[in-house]
Amino acid sequence: MSKPFFRRFTKSFLITCNIIIAIFFLLGANVKYFNPQSWWFMGLFTLALPYILLTLIIFFIFWIFTRKIWMFISIITIAINWKAVQNIFPLHFSKDFKKEKKINSLRIMSWNVEVFNIGEYKTKPEVKVQMMNLINSYHPDIACFQEMVGGDDDKAINYLGDFKRILNFSEYYYSYDYRLDFDKVHHYGIIVFSKFPIINKQTISTPPHNYNSTFQYVDIIANNDTVRIFNIHLQSISLTQKNLEYIDNPITNTDTVLSESKNIIGKLKRGFLKRFAQSNIVKQQIDKSPYPVIICGDFNDVPNSYAYSKIGEGLQNVFVEKGIGFGRTFSGISPTLRIDNIFADKKFTIEQFIRIPQKLSAHFPLIADVSINKQNYLPLK
Repeated sequence: MSKPFFRRFTKSFLITCNIIIAIFFLLGANVKYFNPQSWWFMGLFTLALPYILLTLIIFFIFWIFTRKIWMFISIITIAINWKAVQNIFPLHFSKDFKKEKKINSLRIMSWNVEVFNIGEYKTKPEVKVQMMNLINSYHPDIACFQEMVGGDDDKAINYLGDFKRILNFSEYYYSYDYRLDFDKVHHYGIIVFSKFPIINKQTISTPPHNYNSTFQYVDIIANNDTVRIFNIHLQSISLTQKNLEYIDNPITNTDTVLSESKNIIGKLKRGFLKRFAQSNIVKQQIDKSPYPVIICGDFNDVPNSYAYSKIGEGLQNVFVEKGIGFGRTFSGISPTLRIDNIFADKKFTIEQFIRIPQKLSAHFPLIADVSINKQNYLPLK
């Protein structure tokens, strides 16, 4: 009697677990439909979505060898959220990136340069040199840098004139707030470098007017077309070194677990809410653009999140179109953290894309070649 009961119990338990995991996946994949102000905790499911997807696949394989009918829980869940799956893990194969780009294509780079390692410019000067060499080796036409530290004074360690000259750019636009200056000669902000003429530039700053509530765009003329380039850095989670150490090595002490977990969840909640407001403002500006748009930046959020979905609505993600795998862009915490993105208007053809997993900052640089699809684009008169 006990053996059949145990089998029935185990089967019911596994079916229930499979259904719960499927519900978690549905919630995490569709968080864009829920207002984070009321449903912020659903962002936790989105963060864990790659692992939830893996669990669904494991259940699928398990049911194949036991009771095949139950494998449809995973199949149906994945099928109706196929776009979310593609956002997490594109299934196409990527061709090798060619450094020599096509004629009339535009090469875009986005990179959180993490202040170009200015804090260790004396002890590790080679890092900045390696970063500059990497940029030059790919010859981007447009480079959008986040967490940029630079100065207009030629005595500055990160003198912007040197960046412009060494990287062979003709123009740049730097957005920053004097109240957040790095030091007396260096600012802290976001910057766009361009080899094409910048005919219009704008900094958008909203309350509380801090770094994460400020973004920029420039209009450039490239190959006789006008393109609007956005450069953004959304609210970070602001994890401390102590938080990171706890994530890497959870402590079994109950009091420590509770306090650290509460602290981290509180920061996650704050990040979800801040990015909700910031992404809505960015989206408003995108919709106002009279030109095809390209959005570069550190989103500090993962695929299928509210911010990712809101800003990327109606656009192409270059990694989803041309990348492969999880496409991790942040070198710490988890191998699934793709928090940096390049989105392009559907008027563009995505020619090729590369993520460069070279750890010169905490983030990996992204590069994409795009070109205007003339059949889908009629320039304004």
